[in-house]
Amino acid sequence: MEGLFKGRTILITGGTGTIGREVARQVLEAGPAAVRIYSRDESKQFDMQQDFSGCANLRFFIGDIRDKERLLLAMEDVDTVFHTAALKHVGACEYNPFEAVKTNIYGTQNVIDAALARNVRRVIVTSSDKAVNPVNTMGVSKLMAEKLTTAANHYKGKKRTVFASVRFGNVLGSRGSVLPLIKEQIKRGGPVTLTHPDMTRFVLSLPEAVGLLFKATALARGGEVFVLKMPVMRVADLMHVLVENLAPALGHDPSQIKIHVTGAKPGEKLYEELISEEERARTLLKEDLYVVLPSTGQGTETRGPQAVGASLASNGVSYLSNPEIRSYLYDRNLV
Repeated sequence: MEGLFKGRTILITGGTGTIGREVARQVLEAGPAAVRIYSRDESKQFDMQQDFSGCANLRFFIGDIRDKERLLLAMEDVDTVFHTAALKHVGACEYNPFEAVKTNIYGTQNVIDAALARNVRRVIVTSSDKAVNPVNTMGVSKLMAEKLTTAANHYKGKKRTVFASVRFGNVLGSRGSVLPLIKEQIKRGGPVTLTHPDMTRFVLSLPEAVGLLFKATALARGGEVFVLKMPVMRVADLMHVLVENLAPALGHDPSQIKIHVTGAKPGEKLYEELISEEERARTLLKEDLYVVLPSTGQGTETRGPQAVGASLASNGVSYLSNPEIRSYLYDRNLV
């Protein structure tokens, strides 16, 4: 951590979000020259200032990634950019598709252009497993963000900037994940809403997501997509575990909390995938990571052990059992 960030200036787009705040917290422990929080919401910035009071090297920039001129100012003398700003809700993107285009696609290109103009050392872009064989607007826009990020390495000329992406599954506990919603429904006494009993998701905790970002920062050579090997949960099993373990503490009888099946929402898939069939031939298995190399053959080291043969869809692997889900949640302080 110190080798990556000590004495350097770090910019986090979407820095007041769940991921951005945790990135800031951990980077600040490494002794950076400054951490710059770039986001649109002044109220969230105010709240974050209160939570991080006493951090003299934390800076706040009001700005939108749709505004390239503002990004250019914010990136002056920046060493590393963590690009976490995005429209992430599948439903919101389905009903407002061009807003997703303007933020997730145009906004990412603005980040790339500003980073090149300011000769930033590294840019790590956050993506989603929904970018793999996408069926919804959010996934399509995230796939394009990945493509733009990889392509930037090929036209940067003599600039030093290295661009790479990371793909997250469902970051449990983050805003927009299923966990806070289920907790709130249990608190109200139910019902708990389930879109489909067979729905499965790759999951990771907030520290694991941020750890992936930092590993990508250290390993990236240009154009890779880094994917953590993640466990799979059936959403129905997660709901049962949460009802059983949280309802008594919230003053409810678990047997009285009903689970109501609503049907899949617009753009929602029953399962997710980590890596596409086309990407398998250029995917390396590196410890607990899959590293998808750019199709041009550049990127992290030489081709080695590949992920071909592993099941990379959440409906093609063993799910965590209910006791394993409970252990996963409590071991990571998620409940």
